[in-house]
Amino acid sequence: MRDRAEGVPVSGLYLCLAWGVVGFSVVLPAVGLFNSTMALSEKGFYGLAFAMTLFAVIAVQKNVRDALRS
Repeated sequence: MRDRAEGVPVSGLYLCLAWGVVGFSVVLPAVGLFNSTMALSEKGFYGLAFAMTLFAVIAVQKNVRDALRS
């Protein structure tokens, strides 16, 4: 998304693959947590930890990319 907004040429196949990987990385842990036998509080803890980790990865990547451009 950000590449296209900044005018960097990106193929449609690459964009679809990137969104597909993001989708799988969110859906698969969600299905695993749903099917697990853990207590609901544990499921919430692991789900929240995964969401925070995903946010951190995106934030660090954006900061590193912005630092390389300047």
